Amino acid sequence: MLNQKVADLRKDYRLASLDEQDVAPSPLQQFGKWWNDATSSEIDEPNAMTLATSTPDGRPSARIVLLKSFDEEGFMFFTNYESRKGHELARNPYVTLLFFWRELERQIRIEGIVSRAGENVSNEYYNSRPLGSRIGAIASPQSQVIPNRHFLEEKVNEIAVKYEKETPQRPEYWGGYIVKPLAMEFWQGRSSRLHDRILYTHTTGGSWKIERLAP
Repeated sequence: MLNQKVADLRKDYRLASLDEQDVAPSPLQQFGKWWNDATSSEIDEPNAMTLATSTPDGRPSARIVLLKSFDEEGFMFFTNYESRKGHELARNPYVTLLFFWRELERQIRIEGIVSRAGENVSNEYYNSRPLGSRIGAIASPQSQVIPNRHFLEEKVNEIAVKYEKETPQRPEYWGGYIVKPLAMEFWQGRSSRLHDRILYTHTTGGSWKIERLAP
C-alpha cells in the first residue's frame, strides 16, 4: 500500500544544468571537474560512494566505501579481501559505483571492472593509516559472524599489545582495488524531474561516446 507521507516527499532541483556541449571529452576529466566542485563545497565526505557487487548468479549487494584516489586508470578503494564484497569481486569483477552529492544536486554512476591494486600501493596506503585503523584491519574478520562486540574489542586489545613495540604490517587479506570504468553517467537534477543525464560509454576503439539519456 502506498504510504502517502513518504510519497509526498519531494524536492525541485534548480541549482545547475548539464549539456553535452559543456562536458569534457573524457569522463575522468569530467569527474575531476565535479570532484573539485564537491571538495570546495560544504559536503561531508564527498569521497563516500556506494559500491554494488553481485554473485555470479546475479544476487546483488551494496555498501558505502570511501574513494581513496582516481586517475585515468580508474577509481581506487581499500577493503578486506575476505569480506563478502571481496569474495563477490573475486568471482564477478563487474561492479557499479555511485556518488550522490545532495548539496550539488548531482549523481555520478560508474560501471566498470575491478582488479586488485599492486602490493606496493596497498602497503603504502596501509602504512599511511592511523595506528588504530591498521590494528582494526588486522583484528576484524570482516563480514563474518562474531559472538558479540566484546569479542571484537578483545581481539583489538590483544593485537594492540602485540604491536606496542613494533609496526604492524599489512595483512595479506587486506588491500586495494581499482575500478576501471566502462561507462559513466553524470546526473544533474533539474526542475520538474526533467533531469540532465549525460552518458559516456567506452568504445572498442578506446574512445568515449557521449550521449544524452531521457530522465
